[in-house]
Amino acid sequence: MVNTVITIGRQYGSGGRAIGQRLAEELGIKYYDSELLDRASKDSGLCQELFQNHDEKPTNSFLYSLVMDTYSFGYSSAAFTDMPINHKVFLAQFETIKKIAEEESCVMVGRCADYALSDYPGCLSVFIHADLDKRIRRIAKKYELTDAAAKDKIHKTDKQRSSYYNYYTSKKWGDANGYHMCLDSGVLGMEGCVELIKKAIEVKNAHQKK
Repeated sequence: MVNTVITIGRQYGSGGRAIGQRLAEELGIKYYDSELLDRASKDSGLCQELFQNHDEKPTNSFLYSLVMDTYSFGYSSAAFTDMPINHKVFLAQFETIKKIAEEESCVMVGRCADYALSDYPGCLSVFIHADLDKRIRRIAKKYELTDAAAKDKIHKTDKQRSSYYNYYTSKKWGDANGYHMCLDSGVLGMEGCVELIKKAIEVKNAHQKK
C-alpha cells in the first residue's frame, strides 16, 4: 500500500505552515516540519544542533553533483565520513524523508521534501504563495513589525529558502513546473487551500486506480 505524502513548499508569510498543519489535522495524519530535524538526527546519529544550524540555509562550499554521487554510496562509506557537515545534514534529511514516506501518510513542509520524493507515487507536491503586500501584512501583524521590517524579513527568508532549494535540487524554487499544485493563499484563503489540496488527493488517487 502506498502512503499519501503531501509536501508543501512556501513563500515566507504565505501561511504554508498553517495550511500544512490544518491539512494534517483534517486528514488525521502526522505533520512534519522541524520534527523532520529531530528524526533525521536520531536516524543519522548526528547532533540535533547541527540540523538546526543548517536548516534550509544555502551553501556554496560543494558541488551539487558530488553531493548526489556521494548519496548513492550510503552513510557508512568513507566518502560520507569525509563530507562537509552541511552535506551530511542534507543527506541525512533526504534519507529520513524517504523513510517516513514508506512508514506513514503525512504532511511535510520544506526541506526539499518534494525533490526527495519526486519518484514516490504517493507524493503530492504543493507550493503556497501570495501577493507580497498580503504577506507583509501577515508578517507585520504576527511579529509586531513595521511594514518595512516585515518586507525585509520576507525577502531575506525567501532568498535563503530559494538558494538552499536551488542548490540541492535540479529544480527551481517556486517554479510551477516543479510542483503538482501552486496555490495563492492570498486569493483562496487558508481554508480554500486546504480544501483544494484534499480534493486534489482524491482526484489523484482515483486517477491512479484507473
